[in-house]
Amino acid sequence: MLVFRNDLLDVVASLKLSRLTMRKIKQNLFWAFGYNSLGIPIAAGILYPVFHQVLVTPAMAAAFMAMSSVSVVTNSLLMKRSRIK
Repeated sequence: MLVFRNDLLDVVASLKLSRLTMRKIKQNLFWAFGYNSLGIPIAAGILYPVFHQVLVTPAMAAAFMAMSSVSVVTNSLLMKRSRIK
C-alpha cells in the first residue's frame, strides 16, 4: 500500500492500519507481560520448595525467552491476514 497517492480512501486505509498496529502492540505487551510475570518467579525458584525436581537452567531460560520472542513475532505476522481497504 502506497501512502502517497491521489486517493482520499488511502487516508482511511492508513487510519485502519494504524489502529490494527496499535491493537497488535497492545496484545504483544499483554502476552509478554503475562509470560514474564509467570516465568520470572519460576526462574527465581518459587516452585523449588514444593517440587524439588523443578529447576530452570540458564539454557532453559534462554529457550523460554526465545519462545517468548517467537510468539510476539508470530502474533505480529498475523497482521498480514487482514485486508485493509
